[in-house]
Amino acid sequence: MLTFDPAGTVVRAMAVREGRIVALGDVALDHIGPDTEVIDLAGRSVLPGINDSHLHATWLGARWPDTLIGGAGFTGGQEKTVRTTAERRAAILRAGDLCASLGITSYTEPGLGPGETGCFGAEVLVDYAALAAEGLLRARVTVLRLFGLLDGASSLADFERGLATPVPIADPLWLAVPGVKIFADGIPPMRSAWTHHCYADGSHGALLVDGDDDPDRAGNLAAMIRLAHDAGMVVAVHATGDRSIEAALGTLRRGDHVVHGDLVTTEQLARMASAGVGLTTQPAIAEAMRGMLAEALGAGIAARAWPLAEMLDSGVPLTLSSDAPVVTPDWRVHLAAAARMLEVSEVDERLMTRLLRCYTTAAAEQDGAAGWKGSLTVGHVADFCVLAANPLEVAFADLPDVGVELTVSGGRVVYSGEQLPAVDLQAHPGEMAGVGGGEEQD
Repeated sequence: MLTFDPAGTVVRAMAVREGRIVALGDVALDHIGPDTEVIDLAGRSVLPGINDSHLHATWLGARWPDTLIGGAGFTGGQEKTVRTTAERRAAILRAGDLCASLGITSYTEPGLGPGETGCFGAEVLVDYAALAAEGLLRARVTVLRLFGLLDGASSLADFERGLATPVPIADPLWLAVPGVKIFADGIPPMRSAWTHHCYADGSHGALLVDGDDDPDRAGNLAAMIRLAHDAGMVVAVHATGDRSIEAALGTLRRGDHVVHGDLVTTEQLARMASAGVGLTTQPAIAEAMRGMLAEALGAGIAARAWPLAEMLDSGVPLTLSSDAPVVTPDWRVHLAAAARMLEVSEVDERLMTRLLRCYTTAAAEQDGAAGWKGSLTVGHVADFCVLAANPLEVAFADLPDVGVELTVSGGRVVYSGEQLPAVDLQAHPGEMAGVGGGEEQD
């Protein structure tokens, strides 16, 4: 069992009671009693539940298996929306089933609010709260509210009005609404990223925030961020161009983060690290879009985009995510893509550990929840997944083929493959549940 605690401890057994980890290591075996549900993993590997820090789950549930980007670029597939409570709930639950099958026990739904409809409308947040109250969520959900248009314009007035709208009451362990998302710009292939570089038509993109000119728009972006801070909210800014990142960095503070950061510079990474501003990026999207970015800005700029090695070494709080359904939500595919970006193909335990932390402990820190999830630690919630092989001993190219055999969220089995029993660890809530790692210390 890979605990991903600060020391990188590896143990062979874990005990769970009432949804929390109560013991790790050989001492966990002492908790086995006559009423204990025991799962013998026969040497399989356990790691903390995957936390996707940027996943549009309702949209994913409506579209799957179609993704926006495929092997041939923007494929689109069949776009589906949701109009009724039943359709929204079905989409959320379908995404939950998919996430569970991938070992995902937490995700951030980035952008729900009164400015949008369908998969991104404020009604989705209400449905999430209802599903959480009914105990039907298979993963923990962090929601960022949106007071403008997805990939579109927003105004300071709408943003201020949006902040005043109420948030549904829910158990924060299952549904938390700690912050807001602001679209600073678009994306380079659409010539809508705000950048110092020049597109083929001579343009540079622009901020999506309303305003009379660039300084006015940048001022309104800063004002939005300050309003969110005054309301006690963390801020995620969608910023792909270097100019939009620069505009946001003037006001973002520790605990906030930039989403995507396609054209982030070395100097900006240093500033982010110093300020404690995080970054969420998507390796599989970077791979898929590099050619499109080259068409928009040239091969030289594309070669310097998504500087993953610098991101990892900069000290920036870095999380990896899917942005599904733009691409697949499968974290194994994203880690394999990250390794290709870093030109690593062989087994590399240190790098695999660093990248897995971007999907577990770092994501929990971004959620403000590192004290109770993200690692296998006594007292933390029992969120974990079981893999057919130890990922630290697998070549990156082979990682997508490593099966997820069991997913446990809050001590409850939410997915079980054919190789392991579908044991409900909360069948006897007042009693102990033990998980044995077999003879191998995995």
